[in-house]
Amino acid sequence: MWVGIGVAVVFAVVGVYLLLTSRDAGDDGSGEARPARGSFRQDADPPPRKRAAVVVNPTKFDDLEEVRAVLAKACTAQDWDEPLLLETTAEDVGYGQTRRALEEKVDLVCALGGDGTVRAVGEELVGTGVPFGLLPGGTGNLLARNLEVPVDDLAKAMTVALTGRNRHIDAAWMTLDPEDETVELEDGAGEGSSTGRKRYAFFVMAGLGLDAAIMESTDEELKKRIGWAAYVPSGFRHWLRDRFKVTISCDAGAPETQRARMVVIGNCGRITGGIDLLPDAEPDDGMLDVIVLAPRGVAAWAGVAARVVTRSDKSAPSLSRMKCAGATIEVDERQSVQVDGDIIGEARRLRVEIEPRALTVRVNGTKAADAA
Repeated sequence: MWVGIGVAVVFAVVGVYLLLTSRDAGDDGSGEARPARGSFRQDADPPPRKRAAVVVNPTKFDDLEEVRAVLAKACTAQDWDEPLLLETTAEDVGYGQTRRALEEKVDLVCALGGDGTVRAVGEELVGTGVPFGLLPGGTGNLLARNLEVPVDDLAKAMTVALTGRNRHIDAAWMTLDPEDETVELEDGAGEGSSTGRKRYAFFVMAGLGLDAAIMESTDEELKKRIGWAAYVPSGFRHWLRDRFKVTISCDAGAPETQRARMVVIGNCGRITGGIDLLPDAEPDDGMLDVIVLAPRGVAAWAGVAARVVTRSDKSAPSLSRMKCAGATIEVDERQSVQVDGDIIGEARRLRVEIEPRALTVRVNGTKAADAA
């Protein structure tokens, strides 16, 4: 009897198993696998495409619609949305436009204009972590040249901005003495001009004395026609201007006083014409390179030129160099002051300091990853 009951139980278990497995097969009993759960659901929405904002100086271009088309094509090729174009004005050279771009939560902000546009956009991006794209639109394009970003092809530069790697560079800051009145500029005097401000970011070079005087007196229309060569006539007018006394206090060191025709503070080393004025300068070393030029005549100027051309990093009687994270500079008479080529006024005292690796810039590379 017990054997019969055991056999019956076995048959019952097998029967239940077969019933359950037949339910997992197709309803027609063919044994074909049922469609996976959720296979009849609609596909999930694709993730939104990335978007770039481009802060553009419209005065740099004859046909802005053509520029827009080039940028849109480059973005579409990388599966990005069409870019948001924000035009600068004489009253706002890029600061407000960049803030709006950040409010829109774009994935990339580009500057398309001269060095002044680059400086304004870069200043607003410092510390945000939002990548900064450099697009050619001026006569200098100095930051792009120092970082070896394309300066002759807008489409290539935009592609680098979209697909390149991130490089974290230093931001340099110049503060004009709060107790020292600055000479305000007329509206529109220089692409990045701004009145009523005391603190300015720069990413390539700042200076006072001869270089600022040359930039201040260079004809803007001539710059548009012949590029950096427009500085030559102005240079001849000012190259033997009177020297002034300057006192520089680097970091915690003792003040040093000397005569000078100009003082240049650099975050990068390359200037207009591809000249390496500061051969040891690196944009991400956390240091500023300071050079004081004080030639007294033609022979001394020739010596300075020879040292610059040969990329000598040594000091000489007419050329002294120093490296620091911050410096205070005082002069005995007011001097014109420039940051990245824009005249910001005149001053007798200023402070410069570095903010290490504070700006993320897109440079040539195979993917948008942090540079080593």
